[in-house]
Amino acid sequence: MTPEVQKRIDDLVQQDKIVVFMKGSKLMPQCGFSNNVVQILNICGVPFTTFDVLSDPEVRQGIKEYSNWPTIPQVYLNGEFLGGSDILIELYQSGELQQMVEVALAS
Repeated sequence: MTPEVQKRIDDLVQQDKIVVFMKGSKLMPQCGFSNNVVQILNICGVPFTTFDVLSDPEVRQGIKEYSNWPTIPQVYLNGEFLGGSDILIELYQSGELQQMVEVALAS
């Protein structure tokens, strides 16, 4: 990953409390896993920003190196990598996600 791509990803991750790198947008997810993440965050009723990796091949590849996580979607909370679809589902089902999001939005 080039330093320029790393800087772009740094900026994107820091731009909001919750950022989702996904295929498509929150209004039009382009894969089932991305849709799962959008639905969970919508159920939580929290504001979040999305970045469509299909629109930018450098970020699509770079985000995988950035997080050391091979799949998309990827969720960032307060600039920290939280996980993908499966992890978000687990956190939501256990109630942990709601608590983590409340703390992040309050900070």
